[in-house]
Amino acid sequence: MSTPEIILNEVKKAVVGKDDVLGLAFITLLARGHILLEDIPGVGKTTMALAFSKALGLDYKRVQFTPDVLPSDIVGFSLLDKESGELIYKPGAILCNLFLADELNRATSRTQSALLEAMEEGRVTVDGVTHSVPEPFIVIATQNPVGSSGTQLLPESQLDRFMVRLSLGYPDAAAELDLLGRKQEGNMLDKVRCVASREELARMRAEADKVFVDRKIFEYVIKLSTFSRVNPNVLHGASPRASIAVVSMAKAMAYICGRDYVVPEDVKYIYPSTITHRLLLTAEAKASGKTARSVVDELITMTPAPAAR
Repeated sequence: MSTPEIILNEVKKAVVGKDDVLGLAFITLLARGHILLEDIPGVGKTTMALAFSKALGLDYKRVQFTPDVLPSDIVGFSLLDKESGELIYKPGAILCNLFLADELNRATSRTQSALLEAMEEGRVTVDGVTHSVPEPFIVIATQNPVGSSGTQLLPESQLDRFMVRLSLGYPDAAAELDLLGRKQEGNMLDKVRCVASREELARMRAEADKVFVDRKIFEYVIKLSTFSRVNPNVLHGASPRASIAVVSMAKAMAYICGRDYVVPEDVKYIYPSTITHRLLLTAEAKASGKTARSVVDELITMTPAPAAR
C-alpha cells in the first residue's frame, strides 16, 4: 500500500531540491485542490506536473496556452454525424485526471474562462449538454510572472479557483549541481515509477477528509480571514471559499504528518500558499513596498493562535 512518503520520494527523482514545494503540492492534491505555479521558465514546473502524474498513475494531458487557443480546444465540441444526423461530442483536452495548463496567462480571457466550470463543478457544458470530468480531476496551471512578454493578469475570479499558488524558484548551488549530474544519466522523468493508483489516491483523500478539526481551529481560521478583510493594506480580503480551502489544506497537512487532528501549526504552514494569491492590495500599500506575502505574514504574527491540546 502506497503512502505519501513513497509517492513524494518518487517525484523527487525528477524534481531536485524543492522538497517543501513538492510537499505543499501533494497536500493540495489530497485536499482536492488545483495548483497555480507562478515562476520563470525553465525551473521545472512542467516536470513536476509530469512526475506527479506518473507516480500516481493518472491520465495526463497538456495544453500550451497561446492567444490562438480556443475554448473548444479545452472543453471539446460537437460534430454533426452525417449518417445519423446527430451531434457527436468530441472531448476536449480537459477530460483527463491531471490537466496541465502551461502558461495559462498567455491565453485570452475567453479561453481561460473555459476552465472555470470544470475546476469548480467537475464538469463541462457543450451545446447545452453536461459532461463530467474523470475522478480524480486536478488542474496544474503555470503562469509566467506578470510583465513577461505576451502575458496578462489572471482575473481574481479565476485565481480564487486555485487552492494554492506555489513557486519553485531557482535551485541552490548544491541542488543544481546534483541536477546536472542526474541529467547526464538520461531523462530523469524516465526514472519515475507508478507507485500508486487512482484508487489509492481516493483512499488517501478520504482519510484526509476524516481528520478532526476542533472548533477553536475554525475560529482561528475565521479570525485570520476577518483580519484580512479589515486590514488597511487590503482592498479585497480572503473570501469564505478561501477559509474553506485553508481548512482542507490544514487537514491534508495533518494527514501527511501522521495525525488525525489539526493543530494551529498546520494552519500557519499552509496559510501563505493558500491565501496570498487571493488578496488584492491597495495602491497605497503597493506604493509603500508592501506585498501580499508580507501582509499575510503580518496577519499570522498578529492573530493569536489557540493553544494546542
